[in-house]
Amino acid sequence: MIDRRTALAGVAAMFGSALFAPIARAAGLSLPVPPINQGPPSVAVFTAPQRALMTALSERVLPTTDTPGAIAAGVPAFIEKMLADWAEPGDRVPIVAGLDAIDARSQRDNRVAAAKATPAQQDALLTLAMNDQIPGGKTFFEAFRQLVITGYYTSEIGMTQEREYLPVPGEYNGAFPYSQVNKVYSS
Repeated sequence: MIDRRTALAGVAAMFGSALFAPIARAAGLSLPVPPINQGPPSVAVFTAPQRALMTALSERVLPTTDTPGAIAAGVPAFIEKMLADWAEPGDRVPIVAGLDAIDARSQRDNRVAAAKATPAQQDALLTLAMNDQIPGGKTFFEAFRQLVITGYYTSEIGMTQEREYLPVPGEYNGAFPYSQVNKVYSS
């Protein structure tokens, strides 16, 4: 079975030179690379309100549909682990500052904490961040989106339920009808 570091290397190739630094470190793109510790994060990165908002926003980036979403795949724990154990202190700044800016904008516009806002309000806040209409929003959004996507597609759920895991995919058929393709293989 594919391990998380191998999957991270594949994700690194997908994002290319715009890869968020902690993901590059965990994928082994900078040497030396210690083994990935499976335990809890070594330090607390988020306050409780920031953690709640990060969790809610990760589910907005990859929501539950016919397959489990970001929360079920353990993405919030992955993000905190990456920022605690694979990020330099400066790498955490855009994420933490972005969460605080999004929460402040939600308080101003919606009169509610962003973590307790409706999904539509959270989507609007993420759109504002993506369009750099919140201080530091674009920097936050790009790094956060990479963390969510990486966490999801390197999780067991992402590799086996969202994608189809076959250690050795079937035979090559160059005339296979594209309309019959169900899932992308993650072998």
